[in-house]
Amino acid sequence: MSGSFVSPELRARVRGLAEPVGLALARVGLSPNALTVIGFLIACVAAVAAGAQAWILAGFLIIFGGIFDMFDGLVARATGKASKAGAFLDSTFDRWGEGVVYIGIVAGCLFADFDLGAVLAAAAMTSAFMVSYARARSESLGFAPGKGMANVGLAPREVRLVILTVGVVLAGVSLSILAVSLGLIVTLATITTVQRILVTLRQATQQG
Repeated sequence: MSGSFVSPELRARVRGLAEPVGLALARVGLSPNALTVIGFLIACVAAVAAGAQAWILAGFLIIFGGIFDMFDGLVARATGKASKAGAFLDSTFDRWGEGVVYIGIVAGCLFADFDLGAVLAAAAMTSAFMVSYARARSESLGFAPGKGMANVGLAPREVRLVILTVGVVLAGVSLSILAVSLGLIVTLATITTVQRILVTLRQATQQG
């Protein structure tokens, strides 16, 4: 029930590959919070590109912003500046940036008279937010301690990011591909939310 397309081992391997870049950013004086804000601004530019139907540019900015998002945590650990406030800002700006990107996609679809894409983008945003909310609420109540809930479900943020990027990049070829991508995100994110609900309820039952 808790299986995910992204294993903890894969996450650790990716972080290991990104660590030298994070250390380099720390050496040039960029703080973790500055990197968080930069990542959010990248998402805003991606949203503008999507709204202008510059789909290929938007897709590359989305994946670049997603990769860039790893660096604030790496810099925080490398410089000993990890804090609860920083973690809060990171999570908040991540969700904010994700929402902005979907709004850009909605706008792009509407300007292209592709109403189905706009509806699916709004549905994908809602489903994606429910995945994050289920994790945040579960962990705040003491279930799945640490980052345990991050490994629950088919489509955590990394999986959704890849699917979205592929769909947005290929939207320049056919908006139908974007629709398929968004529909897949809706489906997988909904399943992931249900998985996280069931895991939390099972833990609650075990705790009496």
